[in-house]
Amino acid sequence: MRRIRILVAYDGTEFHGWQIQPDVPTIQGWLEKVVSEIEGGPVKVHGSGRTDAGVHATGQVAAFSLRNRIPCPNLRKAMNRLLPPAIRVLEVEEAPADFHPRYHARSKTYEYRIWREEVCPPMRRLYLCHFPYPLDEERMIRLAPLFEGEHDFSAFAAADERDALGGSKVRTIFESRLWREGAELVYRVRGSGFLKHMVRMMVGTLVEAGKGNLAREDVEARLAPGFPGKAGPAMPASGLCLVKVEYGP
Repeated sequence: MRRIRILVAYDGTEFHGWQIQPDVPTIQGWLEKVVSEIEGGPVKVHGSGRTDAGVHATGQVAAFSLRNRIPCPNLRKAMNRLLPPAIRVLEVEEAPADFHPRYHARSKTYEYRIWREEVCPPMRRLYLCHFPYPLDEERMIRLAPLFEGEHDFSAFAAADERDALGGSKVRTIFESRLWREGAELVYRVRGSGFLKHMVRMMVGTLVEAGKGNLAREDVEARLAPGFPGKAGPAMPASGLCLVKVEYGP
């Protein structure tokens, strides 16, 4: 049995997120469909994380096990031939037998993009959040690093079926930066892991600060254990992209 690791990019607009669901198109569902067809039997595909409906990826990592001896370059070609154009397999390689893309990940990096001008280019609209209203961008830039470090992100997490397992909502953020790039505000965050809607709520908190509704101490309060209520609100999924997953040597 071979363990195969793949790098996947996708336009999440047409899909109901990563995780397989009955009767709706998902990224995991499509990958399992085509790999199972190549294998001639059912194959389970594991991803580094579950992106939400409408969220995009340029650097998602997934893995599965195969008996088929098809060479990796040919496997990539076969998968891309069978997948819809909105999902592309960029790389295929052999991996250690115990490799798991989620449990072995050291960090993940996401980017969120906000278009700030009055008119949003129609060719970009599916990959941005259009927000042409007044914002104190310099204030948002100053506050973005507050998320760095180890914090309880309970206030930045949407309800999740895994909540019943009682897992910790403490996460470590290695980098949290916001900058202006032409007509866009770009937010980049790199962390040990992320909760459901967490990045979108982090950006939503910065936008509320940019509107003048939150001060520095309000953002800090939302990172404290036991904060009553939720931060945010969550920004639209279209602006979010998983750009990189990092592993150890």
